[in-house]
Amino acid sequence: MLHFSRWKIVAIVLTCLLGAMAAVPNFFSKTSIKSWPGWLYNSQINLGLDLRGGAHMLAQIDVAGLKKEWLDNIRDDMRSRLRKAQIGYTGLGNVGDKVQVTIVKVEDVDKAVKDLRGMIQQIGGSVLAAGTPDLSVTQEGSNRIVVAPTEAAVRARIDTAMSSVIEIVRRRLDPGGNREITLQRQGADRIVIQEPGVEDTSETRARLKQTAKLTFHLVHPTVSADDARATRIPAGYKLFPSEEDGGGFELLQERAIVGGEDLVSSEAGFDSRTNEPVVNFRFNTTGAKKFGAVTQRFVGQRFAIVLDGKVISAPVIREPILGGSGQISGSFTVQSANRLGILLSSGALPTSLTVVEERTVGPSLGSDSIKAGALAAVVGSVGVVVFMVFAYGLFGIFAVIAVTINIVLILGLMTFLQSTLTLPGIAGIV
Repeated sequence: MLHFSRWKIVAIVLTCLLGAMAAVPNFFSKTSIKSWPGWLYNSQINLGLDLRGGAHMLAQIDVAGLKKEWLDNIRDDMRSRLRKAQIGYTGLGNVGDKVQVTIVKVEDVDKAVKDLRGMIQQIGGSVLAAGTPDLSVTQEGSNRIVVAPTEAAVRARIDTAMSSVIEIVRRRLDPGGNREITLQRQGADRIVIQEPGVEDTSETRARLKQTAKLTFHLVHPTVSADDARATRIPAGYKLFPSEEDGGGFELLQERAIVGGEDLVSSEAGFDSRTNEPVVNFRFNTTGAKKFGAVTQRFVGQRFAIVLDGKVISAPVIREPILGGSGQISGSFTVQSANRLGILLSSGALPTSLTVVEERTVGPSLGSDSIKAGALAAVVGSVGVVVFMVFAYGLFGIFAVIAVTINIVLILGLMTFLQSTLTLPGIAGIV
């Protein structure tokens, strides 16, 4: 005769009871669950789009903005190379889908072309085949040089951006990785987003619309934003709109001292002194070193925290910040602080995202699917029970009980983990 120790029996019974408690709410309506006592577990399993309905959205990346940012980087690289080579130039700027510059001395043109061609990189190459250049550098007239991205490079950059956007959006909308959100590329620059069980898409839109590009800049130590607007903006500085104190502008160094790509983690919290919602963040080793060196060098000077091109905070550096962690404060609510923490942890989008189509899958589709799935489950289960009992007698009954407990435990675990149940999932369980 089989013998089980008492602790094993207790563990099995407790596991079955806990699984049943977690699974039970799935057999009641949401209305009835709301009336349950607070101490009772009342979460329900997430149903997929095919069962429950939900939101269907079509989003489009900003290809023009992506190209402009690339051209701006090319322009800055050209400026740096020409200055390093001590070549005089004028008229450096973006013109359409290219960047052009005029060399002051004609005799410096050949040297400038050679230096600027050093920016060219090969894309799509392999061991057996040469790649395609990402830039073309040509001379127009006697002293004008034009740098333009190639078509192959533009397509490759868009493909890379799309892959990055899909991954970042997935982390933003499903940080826990258990909601079965569908993300699918459509065409060159669009993404299909399906969220099961979502009726109000305002939170989804809020998480999609923000690029969440976080940067840290030094504030000009002597010139105010008002003075710069009235006279002349110093070289290397730029006016950024501010969300502090009712708006205005801040005069910041155009080049960021640290970027959001150096963040390891960020999460919502509360300020220990004011108890206001804040976002706590932590840098990786590289970011911590850069941030620590800057704050050590510029003690007493202001630095600005910029999110998507807007200053959200510009505190004074009271002492060196060497620990690699910090806090972002502002006019946050608990919800907005939590959202910003998720966005920063997910990473910044390489370009902005716009929702161009949105619709809600009707409940009739979900209702029909549930009825069909439930009918299939009942018919299949009854057939299995009848066969097991007639074929194996008492042992068949034991097997049916074991399978039933197994299904209850599966439902309970999926409910506890907030996993998503789809029609194929029902078929798999049955």
